Amino acid sequence: MSHHAEPERTAKPFTDISRSMPDAFVILFFIILLAGALTYVMPAGQFETAQVTKVLDGKEVTRTQLVPGSFSYADDQDSSAPLFADGGDAGIMNYAFEGLVSGDKWGSAVGVIAFILIVGGAFGIIMQTGAINNGILALIKRTQKADFVIIPLMFILFSLGGAIFGMGEEAIAFCIVLVPLVIALGYDSITAVLITYVATQIGFATSWMNPFSVAIAQGIADVPLFSGETFRITAWVVFTAIGLIFTLLYSAKIKRDPSLSLSHKTDAFFRQKQTDIKVNFGKTDASILLLFALGIMWVIWGVTQRQYYIPEIASQFFTLGIAVATVAIIAGRMSMNQASEAFQQGAKDLLPAALIVGMAKGIVIILGGSSADTPSVLNTILFHASNGIAELGATASALIMFMFQAIFNFFVASGSGQAAITMPLMAPLSDLVGVSRQIAVLAFQLGDGLTNIIIPTSASLIGCLGVARIDWITWVRFAWKLVLVLFIAAASTMIIAVMTGFS
Repeated sequence: MSHHAEPERTAKPFTDISRSMPDAFVILFFIILLAGALTYVMPAGQFETAQVTKVLDGKEVTRTQLVPGSFSYADDQDSSAPLFADGGDAGIMNYAFEGLVSGDKWGSAVGVIAFILIVGGAFGIIMQTGAINNGILALIKRTQKADFVIIPLMFILFSLGGAIFGMGEEAIAFCIVLVPLVIALGYDSITAVLITYVATQIGFATSWMNPFSVAIAQGIADVPLFSGETFRITAWVVFTAIGLIFTLLYSAKIKRDPSLSLSHKTDAFFRQKQTDIKVNFGKTDASILLLFALGIMWVIWGVTQRQYYIPEIASQFFTLGIAVATVAIIAGRMSMNQASEAFQQGAKDLLPAALIVGMAKGIVIILGGSSADTPSVLNTILFHASNGIAELGATASALIMFMFQAIFNFFVASGSGQAAITMPLMAPLSDLVGVSRQIAVLAFQLGDGLTNIIIPTSASLIGCLGVARIDWITWVRFAWKLVLVLFIAAASTMIIAVMTGFS
């Protein structure tokens, strides 16, 4: 038990960095106040819109887009938002409720909130069965003597976890197991963080089907769900290869001379302990993992062949959660009540993200709504923002979007929350500056995911560093080179996306 208590004390100095930063809800509240103030000083405006039909992934898609150059200010319309409104109207202090109940089941905010909670609950059941945990530990046990296999194998698996189901916080639990093991193999705790947390964030940033980032951002941007998968899978391969090569080169250097590690002194705590992996992988785990794989294939089939959207995908994951729970109950791994508790806990874990999505919608409501052909302050903001960057060209505009998302993630480290706050602005802005909405989603993904590797406001990063006994400042001294390489690769990816007309 002392093993778990010690890292917690070590983590305290740099978790204070995270705690000293404003919470996402605090930041959101002040953004709402700013939005309300803008309605008193900025006039409402509107655009003309047109129906545009494009072929995406071999299918014709019709979308309403803004007509560049069509902006005009509304005539003598009071767009100011009252502090409090009655009769069902939206005032500044109404933003939380109005945002949460806005929209319908097909999108933001009600549909996305329900989607997050239901899918989160389903994954709560899947993770609670322990099958994924046991499967990874079994692989580690089998490759423990062949450590040249374990690093690439684990890195790729964790990257896939980030890409497929948004693995992030789960990396903390694996750090607890893998840090002492990796050190026992002759490496250091930094290597363990690389193959767990960093790998998940690279997968997260280049995902083609993560329900908590790609699906939400594409839904808000009115882009077909999980479209553009060929480009994103290619990006995932490239970025995962970059991260893996960096990790292999670094781990080989530490293997030759462990004293070169920035965490060499703190790793002494783990070197004093014997590492023994207790594996309990059986037929139940194999059955659950097979069922999980089939469920993911079903989701992919539904999206690509049946054009399933948020309501159907949420129901697919719910069905998968029920199926996994049934296997676990029959096998005696959990009771019905435990399955219910796991579902509730999974939903609870994502409740903050769901609330942020709803409250972020309140920003759009306070600014007059997201309808381009209805007078609103949001349209005026879009007009001035587009004027500011449109002259720079499509490529520069895309890079500015990417950098904006990277900076914004420092303040709101929740992927789904950031999508809810930024995509209502970025999607129509992309229409005005000449880049596709798919590229706007890509800018969000890369800017959001890659900065999670280094920002102190990421609870998952701070948790992993705490378990590994690595100070955040020490981590920055090590990780800045990798982050720089990944950012250069991300900027190159954005440029390629613009040049190839990624849509």
